[in-house]
Amino acid sequence: MSSTSSGGLLERARPGAAASSRGGADAVRQRLRERLGVVHPEPAWWAWVVAGVMGLVAGLLRFPALGRPASLVFDETYYVKQAYSMILFGHEMRVLSDPEPVPEGEDDTYANDLFNAGTLDVFDRGNPDFVVHPPLGKWMIAAGMRLDPDDTFFWRLSAAVVGVLMVMTLVLVARALFGSTLLGGVAGLLLAVDGHHIVHSRTSLLDIFLAFWVLVAFAFLLADRFRSREVLARKVAEVVASGRRLDPYGPWLGWRPFRLLAGLSLGAACATKWSGLYVLAAFGILTVLWDAGARRAVGVPRWFRGMLLRDSWFAFLAMVPVALVTYVVSWTGWFLAPDSYDRQWAVENPDQATPWLPPALASLWHYHVSAYDFHRSINVVDNTHPYMANPWSWLVMGRPTSFYYQGQDDGVTGCGVDACTQAVTSVGNPVVWWGGTIAVVVCVVAWALHRDWRAGAAVLGLAASYLPWFAFQDRTIFTFYAVAFEPFLVLCLVYALGLLLGPATASPERRLWGAVGAGSVVVAAVACLVFFYPVWTAEVITTAEWRLRMWWPSWV
Repeated sequence: MSSTSSGGLLERARPGAAASSRGGADAVRQRLRERLGVVHPEPAWWAWVVAGVMGLVAGLLRFPALGRPASLVFDETYYVKQAYSMILFGHEMRVLSDPEPVPEGEDDTYANDLFNAGTLDVFDRGNPDFVVHPPLGKWMIAAGMRLDPDDTFFWRLSAAVVGVLMVMTLVLVARALFGSTLLGGVAGLLLAVDGHHIVHSRTSLLDIFLAFWVLVAFAFLLADRFRSREVLARKVAEVVASGRRLDPYGPWLGWRPFRLLAGLSLGAACATKWSGLYVLAAFGILTVLWDAGARRAVGVPRWFRGMLLRDSWFAFLAMVPVALVTYVVSWTGWFLAPDSYDRQWAVENPDQATPWLPPALASLWHYHVSAYDFHRSINVVDNTHPYMANPWSWLVMGRPTSFYYQGQDDGVTGCGVDACTQAVTSVGNPVVWWGGTIAVVVCVVAWALHRDWRAGAAVLGLAASYLPWFAFQDRTIFTFYAVAFEPFLVLCLVYALGLLLGPATASPERRLWGAVGAGSVVVAAVACLVFFYPVWTAEVITTAEWRLRMWWPSWV
């Protein structure tokens, strides 16, 4: 936003016959809209067309051979089985253990082996499971499994659909953020061709659903930003045109339905993984800071107090209670099943239950306290995992997670030579992630030096899902968590490409060289897609070809 006040603009439009007329109000409103950045030079329908095309591209990269590998992959061992348990029982049930003794140091794969072989009911009935992630992501996986739980394609169907919807949503978000349908299309394409996102879209883990709800919430807050600024421009213009004095705190902006929808989406994010709480806090701060900037831009004298008095409280009420209700509703299956884990805790422990809560909510609260204690105590660094990764390495894909690997020793054949490999590695597209890392620095500088709200929004969206992990470096954490902030990394990259392309008012020669530079980045990203696609989708290739794609020892 501009650092200058618009008081002069308002003073020029003050009383007079012209300013008092409807036309005078319209003229002031139009100038305020331009100052607030809510004038869209391109038709909205074109952005929807581009979003549809990018969604088609994303689908062509995610749906073919979605059922490959035809077995549980990585943490699907938890979430796919739990999703099917929720279909059967409404909540998570513990799986059967191997009736034979399992050698020390080996995992009990009995339930997995049965599930992969088509025996899906692998649950120890009457023995509910204690799980530490909320239920919504598993309900979303279950939505696809209901169509045909015997087919691995449908195990992953919801993840693929959500992955495509993310690409389409990012097109619209980038178009709104940068005012360019071209840059919106570039954003969608870069997300569509990224391997980290492709792997998550083809695997039923919770993180792709978390990323989806975070992006949708950001889209609604962007919509609220433009709508509220339209309202602000109209109300201020009416005051100015009538000759009345502008309230020192500015007008109240009224009903803001997009904020409610953002609160619902952030509640859904929290109901998928608790890390959505950090995003709820960050986005709540972001939206009221946008309001403060809008009030300042139109010349409200006490713009910051105006934000505190007329925006912040309403933003809190529109987002936090809605998110809380959404979160609690996601536990409906747990509430309705009397045998779900800890469901009867308050009844069985009345002396320990919180007296002002109904028994069901008191039991849910105790469940959450237990889950929180579990999260605090598990997976410290001395319990190392071969693919654990410090968050410092996430942006550059220093240690991508191997979701699946089968080699010659596992009997993989069909590549035309003796040594064949089939792998799913969540390594990101190097152009997207390495270029995006550089672009984050560009955005931070643009935000700090030029107060460019677009760069700041992209950086804050990334930081909300990324920086909290630096507080948990004593735990085993993984690079695949980074998909939650990947759309904002892409927005940073597209912002930098927009700078490279240059403004529309630049000389033809400047635009030509900018287009060559920006276009080269996009072409390189597509080339990386072609090269890495086999190790993102479990294609059978020669071991030599697989090693050719493992550029660093830490990728193996």
